Amino acid sequence: QMQFVESGGDLVQPGRSVRLHCTIFGYGVDSANFGIGWWRQAPGKEREGIACINNDGTTYYSDSVKGRFTIYRNGALNALNLEMNNLKPEDTAVYYCGADGFSSCPVPISATWGRGTQVTVSS
Repeated sequence: QMQFVESGGDLVQPGRSVRLHCTIFGYGVDSANFGIGWWRQAPGKEREGIACINNDGTTYYSDSVKGRFTIYRNGALNALNLEMNNLKPEDTAVYYCGADGFSSCPVPISATWGRGTQVTVSS
């Protein structure tokens, strides 16, 4: 079973940048022939998928983050980053990475969830 570990969350002012990290452990990671994505969940809201990357490098972004966020692999199939620029207060959420082990992007839902990492955007 895959396990996801997220880190890099921070408290920042609007307009600033944050880089999140995700490390994946478990079955199928070496081949990684499926999409790996980032989701976020704001207080009182449902978890939403915001970015995803396939093993061929193609990416997917939600309209809410397109042009501001960039997902990319961190030198290995089991590690990836989410570069978040021009952050807005509405980006405040707990951020999770995940995959279901077979779907290409956009991945509907992750098979398992890590603890996530908190990003707070506030002046």
